[in-house]
Amino acid sequence: MYYSSGNYEAFARPRKPEGVDDKSAWFVGAGLGNMACAIFMIRDGRMSGDRITILEELKLPGGALDGIEYPHKGFVIRGGREMEDHMECLWDLFRSVPSLEVEDASVLDEFYWLNKDDPNYSLCRVTEKQGQDAHTDKLFGLSDKAQKEIVQVILATREQMEDKRIDEVFTREFLDSNFWLYWRTMFAFEEWHSALEMKLYLHRFMHHIGGLPDLSALKFTKYNQYESLVLPMYRWLLDQGVTFRFEHTVTDVQFDFQDDRTQATRIDWVTGDGAAGGVDLGPDDLCLVTIGSLTENSDDGDHHTPAMIKDGPAPAWDLWKRIAAKSDRFGRPEVFCGDIDKTKWESATVTTVDERIPAYIEKIAQRDPFSGKVVTGGIVTARDSSWLMSWTVNRQPHFKAQKPDEIVVWVYGLFVETPGDFVKKPMQECTGEEITQEWLYHLGVPVDEIRELASTGAKCVPVMMPYVTAFFMPRAAGDRPQVVPEGSVNFAFIGQFAETTRDCIFTTEYSVRTAMEAAYQLLGIDRGVPEVFNSSYDIRYLLKATTRLRDGAAVDLPGPNFLKGRLLDKLDNSQMGVLLTDFGLIPEHAGTVARDRSDDAIE
Repeated sequence: MYYSSGNYEAFARPRKPEGVDDKSAWFVGAGLGNMACAIFMIRDGRMSGDRITILEELKLPGGALDGIEYPHKGFVIRGGREMEDHMECLWDLFRSVPSLEVEDASVLDEFYWLNKDDPNYSLCRVTEKQGQDAHTDKLFGLSDKAQKEIVQVILATREQMEDKRIDEVFTREFLDSNFWLYWRTMFAFEEWHSALEMKLYLHRFMHHIGGLPDLSALKFTKYNQYESLVLPMYRWLLDQGVTFRFEHTVTDVQFDFQDDRTQATRIDWVTGDGAAGGVDLGPDDLCLVTIGSLTENSDDGDHHTPAMIKDGPAPAWDLWKRIAAKSDRFGRPEVFCGDIDKTKWESATVTTVDERIPAYIEKIAQRDPFSGKVVTGGIVTARDSSWLMSWTVNRQPHFKAQKPDEIVVWVYGLFVETPGDFVKKPMQECTGEEITQEWLYHLGVPVDEIRELASTGAKCVPVMMPYVTAFFMPRAAGDRPQVVPEGSVNFAFIGQFAETTRDCIFTTEYSVRTAMEAAYQLLGIDRGVPEVFNSSYDIRYLLKATTRLRDGAAVDLPGPNFLKGRLLDKLDNSQMGVLLTDFGLIPEHAGTVARDRSDDAIE
């Protein structure tokens, strides 16, 4: 396997790999990564779909990409997926999956046209004082010291950031800034999370630094992620003859270790009715396992019942622990799943049932929630919320089954153990109705109307997720196994807890990238995997990001004025001087004036 850049290999069709007709593939888990890997094996590896079997513990595919309507409870989305232009593997995948919405179009076509016609951006990113605009005004508010700390993290090596917390590399000057507020609520970072992952995120999204304050960097699907992404993949795979076995909990994978060669030899499972089973594997039987799970042991409450913290047996994590015990090349799951207090948070899906609550949404979003177009443009964060509550209303209907007068809202809190501001209880102890009350308080509903409106104007399903940020825990090399461990002849690890180069987790792209790498290595597919977008190596993006981190302020050149003048004279009409001037880091000087950048793709 190797990486490629540009469109030369992006449009190429690889030759059929030698021996592929003799191979079969068994997947553990039916989440995005494994379904993507199956598609790559069929599309690029020319494997027949009837030689692929996908085992899944749940009753439906999709893993964390969910969207469900429960009778009586209401609609449920555990989380949302923020996407952007440069998810190279994701879009390579969905260019080949037919849309279920638009005739003669792919999922990528549908998504592209939707976001062209209705671009995403927020008109109110942060509120305070019960629904009032906090007027962060798209400013980062980073002091010189905080800016230097960001640069130091970017310039540090991976090894220097291993096993360190974010609050060990950033001081309060950074952690009290608007930048950190935007960042932590958009990506769900806590101060005790991985400094290494923070570094990877800064590199990965260098080109989107300017889009953080108004979320204009983001793009969203038409409906929830299950209906917009999972169902098209599922139906395509079924059409290719792929077998899905639901309610199959894989309990172990056996291996044969011989010198520098390792082969998966058996998959063991238990079915929904308690029957033990399994399959023996030869060297041509491929075994692809999604390890770990951010949604494992999720628990749903309802409007009158809190969600519970389930800290007992966790099949996905228990499977990885059993596998990891067999070889030090298979990772260290306890690093990620060993402290639920540091990996949990709670989300809630609120469904409004008439036009009373949507009127308050419209006041903050400054858009009609019933328009069918972008509403909040991403999350709105209540800065003074004791739960650090954020909420979002995507394009409506968010579910095809919604009634015309319903709006589906997603709410989440990062501080679930802290008593609320209206509901004097921790979020993790609250019913859906109580979470709705707290949300309405920060929406600006008059205090004397909150309880009645929460009772009759909405229904809410809270979801507690004990492991939702497990992959953000401080880590070091070797804690996550390689996608295809050294010596493997027939198995790979896929998903957020497998290690691949330069990319960052908690994205759909990461799951699909590990899937593509697994398929290409195990089948010997002769086509480059698209490299992670290289904006952190492009001086134009670096200069643009620097300008935004400084809230547009020019660099204060050191020394007396006559030396500054000499330096500007040296830069005048030079390529570096032109770039620095274009991006506002030095003032226009002599013959060098700022130009538009219509000759490149930076804007």
